[in-house]
Amino acid sequence: MSTDSSTSPAPIRTAVVGFGLSGRVFHAPLVAADPSYSLDVIATSDPGRQAAASGQYPGVKTVPDGDAVLALATDLDLVVLGTPPATHYPLAKAALEAGLDVVVDKPFAVTSAQGQELIALAERLGRVLTVFQNRRWDGDFLTVKALLEGGSLGQVMRFESRFERWSPEVSKAWKAEATAADGGGVLFDLGTHLLDQALLLFGPGTVVHAELQARRPGEKVDDDCFVVLRHGSGVVSHHWMNMLCAQQGPRYRVLGSEAGYTKHGVDPQEPYIVAGGGPLDEEYGVEDPKWAGQLGRDGHLDRLSTERGAYPEFYRILAAKISDGGTASSLPLPVDPAGPVEVLKLIEQARELA
Repeated sequence: MSTDSSTSPAPIRTAVVGFGLSGRVFHAPLVAADPSYSLDVIATSDPGRQAAASGQYPGVKTVPDGDAVLALATDLDLVVLGTPPATHYPLAKAALEAGLDVVVDKPFAVTSAQGQELIALAERLGRVLTVFQNRRWDGDFLTVKALLEGGSLGQVMRFESRFERWSPEVSKAWKAEATAADGGGVLFDLGTHLLDQALLLFGPGTVVHAELQARRPGEKVDDDCFVVLRHGSGVVSHHWMNMLCAQQGPRYRVLGSEAGYTKHGVDPQEPYIVAGGGPLDEEYGVEDPKWAGQLGRDGHLDRLSTERGAYPEFYRILAAKISDGGTASSLPLPVDPAGPVEVLKLIEQARELA
């Protein structure tokens, strides 16, 4: 994208493909709220979602699918893929080849080889490619990260993280039909976030134990998983993903040589948008104090307020990168796609072990 030193860069012309939970709750609101972007196109084949998109974003063009978006490539700069995982590789490949920068929702692809191929293609074509690992900007994760950087826990030995929910029925049609080869199951869904966070905090790791179960009627892949990583840094991390959990454990438990940190609850950004709020609201990302975590040792525990969640940071960093010259810029990507490829490799290891 060209810039003029005397004026602000033109808005990044953006299409969001998919208007289910991902497009409707995460991508479209964040793009629309950031003046560095213009939300120009939303693709969804569902008539009800088309009507909802037009009502929420007047003037935005609605089209039925990714092919219709690619037909408009000359009028766009960026495509955001909030579609089922099996579509990520073919749609991202086609968008890159059409000369567009691309945001791919997690999981990046359904195999690490596909992810590596997309990275190589983006580098060859000089296009910006990144992955929406939004939970790097969860308030509770930012709190854990700050604790580790501040050294108040001492040497961390064990890290536990959970995404547990009570969802006894498979809620989406594509999820009900998806196999592991399609990117179905909770390991690809919530597990992608947990493993990504662990690698960010503690560096490269290897799967040393994995339990993958399908508990719910009609579940074709997995909805109850436990994965253990041993990191090169010496930390052992335990990760639970469960869609049929009647009593949920702590979101995080971190044990160090000096203190521990335990945190219950989930980041409030997603439910806030679902309830009708917006990312520019003063209350956005602010957690209710009742969910504050506990820091210290048994008998000497202090409540620790959770940092404010910040999903808009992803698109702020991306806009700076694109507007500064894209791949020619030395500015960082919000998420280097090499990281999500390492997550896919861990998922492949877990499936082999299980």
